[in-house]
Amino acid sequence: MSNDVTPRLSLPFVAAGQAQKHITVNEALGKLDGLVQLAVQSRTTAAQPASPADGAMHILPSGATGAAWLGTAAGLLARYADGIWETLTPKAGWLAWIIDEGLALIHDGEAWTPLSSTFKALTAARSPFLAATRFEILEQEVTLSGASVATTVAIPNRAIVLGVSTRTSVAVTGVTSYSCGVSGDAAKFGSSLGVAKNASNVGIIGPTAYYADTPVVITAAGGSFTGGKVRVSIHAMRFDAPAAV
Repeated sequence: MSNDVTPRLSLPFVAAGQAQKHITVNEALGKLDGLVQLAVQSRTTAAQPASPADGAMHILPSGATGAAWLGTAAGLLARYADGIWETLTPKAGWLAWIIDEGLALIHDGEAWTPLSSTFKALTAARSPFLAATRFEILEQEVTLSGASVATTVAIPNRAIVLGVSTRTSVAVTGVTSYSCGVSGDAAKFGSSLGVAKNASNVGIIGPTAYYADTPVVITAAGGSFTGGKVRVSIHAMRFDAPAAV
């Protein structure tokens, strides 16, 4: 551990025998004021504000401009206090509320990502013996070619599927539409699905149990796939048996 600052938030220590200790203490309190219950004005504002409020905080985007922001790395925090911009490096696990978007982000150690995107599984109930019922989303972006493509993620064995949703993330070529299903039932989760970018479908079915790992299959209609990508999301319920004794 450094003898000068704390290991996680880099708050300055008061040195033994230090004169004007209030300067160090006030600097630490100022950083805490910005980082505790972290809320930032924006993560997309590229031009350094001309008249920021004292205590204003931003997540810097790529290509930031301005005397203090120019040349700074994207993803850093910029805090304005006492007429000066200070940059702070976020750590894995930091949470931030984005005021202009009404969105919570979490830092994974490399980048900021929406907190909601990390909730891929949720335990709805757990018994005293640790049996559990879970809601889960399994996802994959599939690159399309040929007559059909199966996902490498699968509907899990002994899961109940509520539906499979899709979104065309890169415009699909070579076909007029496509279907989403499983082997033996190509359109189980939807047919005549759109090939244009951002076309989407939510293929809801009656709760259906699967007793083997079952890939989702994207099947071409009106030709064969020559390009494009589709994001596939499997919406399932899964079950854990009581814990071993």
